Amino acid sequence: MSEKGISVNISRRLGEMLVSSGLITSAQLTEVLDMQRTSGGKLGQLLVHKKFIDERKLLEFLSKQFGIEFVDLQVTTIPPDVIKIIPENIARRYGLIAVAKTENKLKVAMEDPLNIVVLDDLKMMTGYDIKPVFGAESDISAAIDKNYGVKTAKEALDDILMKTTQGTTDVSLVEEDANKGGGDDLISLEATGEAAPIVKMVNLIISSAIKAHASDIHIEPTYKETKVRFRIDGVLHAQPSPPKKFHNAIISRLKIMSTLDISERRLPQDGRTKLKIEDHEIDLRVSILPCGPGEKVVMRILDSSGLKLRLEDLGMEPENLAIFAKCLKAPHGINLVTGPTGSGKSTTLYSALATLNDPDVNIVTIEDPIEYQLEGINQVMVNNDVGLTFAAGLRSFLRQDPDVIMVGEIRDFETMSTAINAAMTGHLVFSTLHTNDAPGAIARIGMMGIEPFLTSSTLLMVVAQRLVRGICKNCKETYEVAPELLVSLGVPKALLDNNIKNGKITLSRGRGCDICAKTGYKGRMGIHEILEVNDAIRALIIEKAHTSKIKEAGRKNGMITLRESALRKLFTGATTVEEVIRVTGSDVD
Repeated sequence: MSEKGISVNISRRLGEMLVSSGLITSAQLTEVLDMQRTSGGKLGQLLVHKKFIDERKLLEFLSKQFGIEFVDLQVTTIPPDVIKIIPENIARRYGLIAVAKTENKLKVAMEDPLNIVVLDDLKMMTGYDIKPVFGAESDISAAIDKNYGVKTAKEALDDILMKTTQGTTDVSLVEEDANKGGGDDLISLEATGEAAPIVKMVNLIISSAIKAHASDIHIEPTYKETKVRFRIDGVLHAQPSPPKKFHNAIISRLKIMSTLDISERRLPQDGRTKLKIEDHEIDLRVSILPCGPGEKVVMRILDSSGLKLRLEDLGMEPENLAIFAKCLKAPHGINLVTGPTGSGKSTTLYSALATLNDPDVNIVTIEDPIEYQLEGINQVMVNNDVGLTFAAGLRSFLRQDPDVIMVGEIRDFETMSTAINAAMTGHLVFSTLHTNDAPGAIARIGMMGIEPFLTSSTLLMVVAQRLVRGICKNCKETYEVAPELLVSLGVPKALLDNNIKNGKITLSRGRGCDICAKTGYKGRMGIHEILEVNDAIRALIIEKAHTSKIKEAGRKNGMITLRESALRKLFTGATTVEEVIRVTGSDVD
């Protein structure tokens, strides 16, 4: 049962009416309202789900309160000509079904007969005046399946294939545990001969994401449907989705692929699997999270074939690239890369390691998890269950005679302190921090409890980075704007003057085409802010100077900010104004 469009306050009043009528207790109402505040959902739906009230009793109560007829679909026969009036996709999307008609009026059983927007849409679509009536959600769903026909897994797969531009691709597990059970959902499908289409459905979702160059796949349940979305160039895009009834079977299949516990649906699970698609192997990091309507899955796609490990491919400006290469050649010290999740920090670190990877150099890393296997580098994965933390691994490395050490992330005093000790004893250390900009990393290190003199004597550089979407080359076009419109972006006057021609500035954008899925963007590139720790910066660190003073000193020393790096790509026609604002909106002096 749902009450779309009814506010939380009205839901509360409705609950109080149910309490006063003796249909539920005050304790039950309080529990459901708490659930509604934390996890969402509709009051009636939650009451029925918790079995605090029978769905029909609730509908009969609502029918009296709102003066809207209740129709028992279990005993109602619907004429075929009435069914045809409303398309199946509309019936399933809104949870409704036509039950009877007169010359100009159509009676429609609905989960939410108070939804005026849907009623107006139905009137416009059918040409009938709509008479809404209450119908039980489960009865409506059963009536839709009965009268429109239930899709088998094969039919659902065929339907998805018709909606997607990607064809089927053979996907096989490199190492699959043949002894892993099928789970209740797959067992029941095997009994009906539908397990194979489910496997193909999962393969299609994964292969489509890889062909679309997606970084993540989201499979998430709602109370009515299963949603599939791909994160492409940092933005989520909706995809054709399978029917809700196959959701648990899809999750079971993914658990089997990732060697997870298929019987556990109450706790989060993390797994990993390796797939072979076409001619190369793909690693999938699988995260499963129990939610109200079911289990949600997010899969991170790690495709080493698309990994660019040359420093020149990082998209750095010449000045930044020179500083970066210089600090890589240092005999010892700490180099940090900062930025949010998904900003390309791992790629930057791997590029640095690949540059240093020679037979006469001993490189060891500790990561959580190992995203890409690099030939010639000793990579260790964190295992907190057995005490193998970043700090513990780093301490062990110092007895392995390393030249270069990479720590996946520094999160605490112990790890930072050990990294500084490694740098002071002749090792070159690379790691990441979560800060908004490069100067902010120094304050973050101080917050961990590290003495300023230790930071100043070991830190070589801090790289802050983000990823901006690049303009699709197939539909790229130029246009002119007045210089005044760019002043609000904080464009330096010198940069503005250098790009003015005939009183205008020429920028680029993508019109949108089939290649870029009508977005105007294709691929991403890095923007970077590199703070080189020179004598002036070291003095400010010792003084415990404010981040703003360190940033100011860095800029005087030639540091390019994230916003300035993005603006350079804007004026070279690589990205758009919208991307500059989206990615560097907070980087304004």
